Amino acid sequence: MNILHEKFSFAATDGEVIFGDVRLPTEGDILPVLIIAHGFKGFKDWGFFPHVAEEFASRGWYVVQFNFSHNGVEGHSEEFTQLERFAENTFSREVRELREVIDRAYSRNLPYGGRSEPSKLATLGHSRGGGIVLLEGVNDQRVQALVTWAAVSTFNRYTEAQRNRWIEEGYLEVPNTRTGQIMRLNVSLLRDYENHADELDIMKAAASLQRPLLVLHGEVDLSVTIENGEKLSAAADANLTKFVRIPKTGHTFGVAHPFEKRTDPLQRAVDETETFLKGVLNENRK
Repeated sequence: MNILHEKFSFAATDGEVIFGDVRLPTEGDILPVLIIAHGFKGFKDWGFFPHVAEEFASRGWYVVQFNFSHNGVEGHSEEFTQLERFAENTFSREVRELREVIDRAYSRNLPYGGRSEPSKLATLGHSRGGGIVLLEGVNDQRVQALVTWAAVSTFNRYTEAQRNRWIEEGYLEVPNTRTGQIMRLNVSLLRDYENHADELDIMKAAASLQRPLLVLHGEVDLSVTIENGEKLSAAADANLTKFVRIPKTGHTFGVAHPFEKRTDPLQRAVDETETFLKGVLNENRK
């Protein structure tokens, strides 16, 4: 199937620019909407994201990907060249920016928006993006269904020693093993979590969510252990939630950057996600 692909950008409410992509089939009727959010040290064009977007578009979805404004890459780039902005990112900023992307999609104010059906809108987040998707979705009734891939169950992932050093030095250094870069997180990220702990409580969001949720996790995820997914699934409404564990795979389902080929675990993640979303979105429309 031929796919339409158009890049976009728009100014967020604080003046920052959000860059993204829309993909959809060249032919077909009005399409359900899937918005994909990347995770920590990620970007919209990392590894499997473009492939996943193409796959969903080929199956009849209007797919939106975007970069959080402070993820460290510039525009539609694939390189971390904005490390000062990366250091200044916060969880609250990412929640708000996801909401503003949803605003655009819901109002059909993105490329080919006339081909989209906002009443059938779902969000998918990977890793930290999964937590962001839950925090935004729990209070956003426009989101009809949510999916997390390898999601964190909390942003409080730092030891006491790390937090003390973070406060003392004003930043925490984290290595990017792929690029070899040392990336800083300013203490503003820690303060954002401390000052908005209730609003940024991912487990609370999962427990409060009253819409369909798919929690998908690799069994041997070393970056975000499968216990995170188990906790999210256990906290959520059992009647609305499905938990899928994918055996013998890790945080990125066997995929690296740059993308080389589709793996069986990634294909299962896509298949499970589409089956779940089509089922609950069609049911919601009855």
